[in-house]
Amino acid sequence: MLDIAEELNRWSDEGRSFAVATVVGVGGSAPRDPGAALAVDSDGTVIGSVSGGCVEGAVYELCRQALSDGERVLERFGHSDEDAFAVGLTCGGVIDVLVTPVEAQAPAAGVFRAALAAAAQGEPVALARIVRGPAELLGGALLVRSDGSGEGGLGGHPELDRTAAAEARALLDTGRTGTVDLSEDGSHCPGGLTLFVESRVPQPRMIVFGAIDFAAALVRVGKFLGYHVTVCDARPVFATRARFPEADDIVVDWPHRYLQRTATDERTVLCVLTHDAKFDVPLLKAALRMPVAYVGAMGSRRTHEDRTRRLREVGLSGRELARLRSPIGLDLGARTPEETALSIAAEIVAARRGGTGVPLTGSGSPIHRDSGTRGSAVAA
Repeated sequence: MLDIAEELNRWSDEGRSFAVATVVGVGGSAPRDPGAALAVDSDGTVIGSVSGGCVEGAVYELCRQALSDGERVLERFGHSDEDAFAVGLTCGGVIDVLVTPVEAQAPAAGVFRAALAAAAQGEPVALARIVRGPAELLGGALLVRSDGSGEGGLGGHPELDRTAAAEARALLDTGRTGTVDLSEDGSHCPGGLTLFVESRVPQPRMIVFGAIDFAAALVRVGKFLGYHVTVCDARPVFATRARFPEADDIVVDWPHRYLQRTATDERTVLCVLTHDAKFDVPLLKAALRMPVAYVGAMGSRRTHEDRTRRLREVGLSGRELARLRSPIGLDLGARTPEETALSIAAEIVAARRGGTGVPLTGSGSPIHRDSGTRGSAVAA
């Protein structure tokens, strides 16, 4: 639901009734992660996607039915070898889709509206719902904010809401969406309930240090990947809006000084393109001691060896240096700024998703890997 919060919030403000289909569990080579959503309003307008096209028609009909009868439904879509024309996923994976009607009179309507409004405004929020369990618990919803406050509830045992709120807060802190098995009394004994928590957090940051032509190409790729992109350089003649029109922020400052004062988190990626020791060494000394997702530095192998020596001299340990991706990017044979940006982006994605960077042809490795953002398929 929060995956398409901006559009749904607008529908809510316009007083529309709609049904939302949300991927709540995946298995195998599924096309979308948990949290992917598709919505249909009372006029039949559709937004979003749950499968990239494989089962959208069937999910559309489930949404129309939910709008008609007011009932939520949990449906599993997989691959059927017996019937080539059956509705299913051609990739061979499995997805569980929860279809929920959202109408003014629905018990959780107020919680849904609050969650959509907060997410649309860029506020970090998590929405928790029971997707498997007793019927009396299936209509509730719990909204949790980053400061620990929230609204709504799941009903049932008093401890259930407290446990669900704690689980939602933990997932929200890392920007993850997924499922948690609980019991009806709120304990962590699996088998009684399946709690689905979808988180919506601000865009992750990409900070590009060094206002060079390669940086301009990387800004474009970073925006395409969904990052909030900042370009930082100490030289005002290079760090200009005219040279980086697509950057979200352009900062004129010494790179290490800016990094130490700006906000970063475990999703932040740092791309050091300056390949100049007077910038690189103090910047990387700070960066490699921060809990960020990725630190990469541009330069030749000779530059890398010299930079590594200098970083050891300023006190970085072997463990800290092992975090550095240098020379930056995957080996694609890149030469142009655009090709180099692609190789850097490919390495960032591989680091984020646990990929190897080797060709899929003949590798035998899974195309889609399980990660902390992918919940297992839920028993319907």
